[in-house]
Amino acid sequence: MADQYASIIIDISHEDVDRVFQYRIPPALLPQIRVGVQVCVPFGSGNRTRTGYVVEITGRPDYDKDKIKEIIGVTEKSITADARLIELAWWMKEQYGSTMNQALKTVLPVKKRVKARNKKIVETVAGMTELPGEGLEQAKAKPAGSLEAAWKEAAEPAGDGSAIFLNSEQQSITDAFITSYDSGDRAPCLIHGVTGSGKTEVYMALIDHVLQQGKQVIVLIPEIALTYQTVSRFYSRFGRRICVMHSRLSAGEKCDQFERARNGETDIMIGARSALFTPFPNLGLIIIDEEHEGAYKSETSPRYHARDVAEKLAALSGAALVMGSATPSVEAYAKAEAGIYRLFTLTKRAKAGSEMAAVEVVDLRKEMETGNKSIFSVRLQELIRDRLEKKEQIMLFINRRGYSSFVSCRSCGEAVKCPHCDVSLTLHNHQRLVCHYCGYQIPMPKLCPHCGSPYLAGFGIGTQKIEEMAVQMFPQAKILRMDLDTTSRKGGHEKILSAFAKGKADILIGTQMIVKGHDFPGVTLVGVLAADVSLYAPDFAAAERTFELLVQAAGRAGRGRQAGTALIQTYMPEHYSIQTAAAQDYGAFYRQEMGYRRLMHYPPACHMLCMQVAGENEELMSRIMDAIAGSVQKHFGEAAEIIGPVPAPVYKVHDIYRKILYMKHENYDILIKIQKYVKMRWDETESCKKLTLQCDFI
Repeated sequence: MADQYASIIIDISHEDVDRVFQYRIPPALLPQIRVGVQVCVPFGSGNRTRTGYVVEITGRPDYDKDKIKEIIGVTEKSITADARLIELAWWMKEQYGSTMNQALKTVLPVKKRVKARNKKIVETVAGMTELPGEGLEQAKAKPAGSLEAAWKEAAEPAGDGSAIFLNSEQQSITDAFITSYDSGDRAPCLIHGVTGSGKTEVYMALIDHVLQQGKQVIVLIPEIALTYQTVSRFYSRFGRRICVMHSRLSAGEKCDQFERARNGETDIMIGARSALFTPFPNLGLIIIDEEHEGAYKSETSPRYHARDVAEKLAALSGAALVMGSATPSVEAYAKAEAGIYRLFTLTKRAKAGSEMAAVEVVDLRKEMETGNKSIFSVRLQELIRDRLEKKEQIMLFINRRGYSSFVSCRSCGEAVKCPHCDVSLTLHNHQRLVCHYCGYQIPMPKLCPHCGSPYLAGFGIGTQKIEEMAVQMFPQAKILRMDLDTTSRKGGHEKILSAFAKGKADILIGTQMIVKGHDFPGVTLVGVLAADVSLYAPDFAAAERTFELLVQAAGRAGRGRQAGTALIQTYMPEHYSIQTAAAQDYGAFYRQEMGYRRLMHYPPACHMLCMQVAGENEELMSRIMDAIAGSVQKHFGEAAEIIGPVPAPVYKVHDIYRKILYMKHENYDILIKIQKYVKMRWDETESCKKLTLQCDFI
């Protein structure tokens, strides 16, 4: 039998995880050696030995095989948290077509040299809970005495495992999960619950049961900064057993949090996508809240989806996976329909007296016919005035920011574009044109750069313009605006949300960040100003994104005891995503959307591989992309549907040109073979070194 070799990382706590060492696997150890196993190996001169983890097994030696040392043995406690993560990294490398180093750097908490900081996470959480008007950094910097003084103004966090009161639907789901969990059934679960149905209470009941068995829990939420209310509720329930991982922590601070988990100093890790790789020694449960959110998909290699990786990690750890959403992704719901996930439903709101908002649809085409050219329909103006008189709160949502979406010339029709990116510049109210891709800025020109005409004007509408119009139309109202411009500074999200929660404003205007998971009992009106903007996106899932946003937006209204209304303004009232969102009927939307996906061979009816080639040399980039398409067609033409190459939705960014090739097949393994074939040919081609290749499995 041919020799087998193992690539081994000696010290995974060091920054340089790129360096691996190759050892020969003795025939007697072959049955025990697999990716992730911890082994003992000779290292350095003399009789020194070290432990390391197997990250790859191959039949090809990297250098003279006579100089390759042998593995001494498998360590006694080989299956550790780190071993599972390394095995997960190998799976991600194979599944998403990345390198092993990219996968390892994604899953392993790489140690950085940072100044020690003592247990600041409880202060972070407390700051988010009790000092929401301050940024996280300010909250962390506060001395403990200040925090304790602030706590006196609110209920003391429990953290004592006190009882959670569940309604019949919530209790039914909890009982079913516990029965299955205790019997060893670890099938993934999907909770489809309407907005405000109390999914968080169910999560906490499940967590409580798992903690009582001495296990640990990972809770994923889309973005900590946008969901501090959710974190506050977990903190009030479980207190100092919680660790929080968010995007504002440095690499060293994140590593410190992972060390706390590895050492048993915490039981629950709450965080965004990267929290999934917490090295808990006895992981028992993974929860993914708002499972449909796009933030769970990585934009860098490996381009993984947290839902799929969580499913694999749960299987490796013997843990359960629970996902929840009012608008589950089509992919997750399809798995539930196929019996891969267990499906639970919550059909009513949990809070006594709280009902789903009444939804109205306004056809903006008819508004134009009656002479109303304002973004505020007559009906929306009536409802806003009514709520202001009643001292109730209003949220106005538009899916874009800035003052006007673009500036164009009325003489030649040309839009003012970024010279480095293939996009129009956005006009902001300080009379500057800004590229939202590369940050390029210029003052608003007096003459058209193309024809010299003075007739330049802004077209479209953004959050700043909405704010200006609302101030003029409703001068008595106190107005807040929440978008990337107003929240770019640390603590921006918390300050705005806290002020609105405390009733310091009547109207909150914002982009999609205001409709994600927030609970404001005083809000009785939500106005969606341009519902169909997201329908025009160059994305096969555009209808799904639109439906999700509209249902989530409508779900912000009427969460207290007062009835709520959601008003959807659209130029396409007949579109099925608008109609089903207005009816808040997920089932009807899913059936129509899946019919479209099956017809067009889009995921989840079919798997899709997207390959993007980019480079400064447009001619070389196009030539290589054509060669890839031809080669794939020649070797896999009968096995896969090939589309392209075509220009990327934004063809040029930072003076880099980009083209995309799409491949579809019902068998995921075929697409993996195509990806590996292209990567092999790419590495063999000298001119490809001047370009970049990105692969994304969708």
